[in-house]
Amino acid sequence: MEANTQPDAIELIRLVDPTQSVIVRLRSTQPTGRSAGVQRYDAEAVVTSGFVNGTVYLGFDSEDLSDWGNLLDAIEEVEQEIGLDEAFTADWPREGRTAYLRFIADDPYVVEVHDGTSTQIVVSVPLDMRGDWIADSRQRLSAARAVLGTDAQHHRGARL
Repeated sequence: MEANTQPDAIELIRLVDPTQSVIVRLRSTQPTGRSAGVQRYDAEAVVTSGFVNGTVYLGFDSEDLSDWGNLLDAIEEVEQEIGLDEAFTADWPREGRTAYLRFIADDPYVVEVHDGTSTQIVVSVPLDMRGDWIADSRQRLSAARAVLGTDAQHHRGARL
């Protein structure tokens, strides 16, 4: 963990299986910027596996929190459908501003961590996700919103 990351950092996203993980944790609960009512936050994406371990800066804004909730809803909807012909893919936060995650709902799940704005490196992590990961993700999202003081209903125009 880097020196300016709080030891009790909040994990906004925790995607793990018995051997590897992708975690997004806040570097601070204080916004690093604010524009037109949208607050920006610093976070880091942490990849841990037997092959590669790494951390990359990942910034997001208060609207991206709603996007993560919408992404969880979409994945749950896809999981409930029968006979999907292709994997569901979505990025969080939006590509282009910072490092981002590309979530590929398939068998197995795959999370790609893209450092597209800096090194252009992409790390692909297949994960054997357990059935309760979406509920756990929603609880983490709710806890992060409470700590950050963002309201889920405040950001109805979220992007996906």
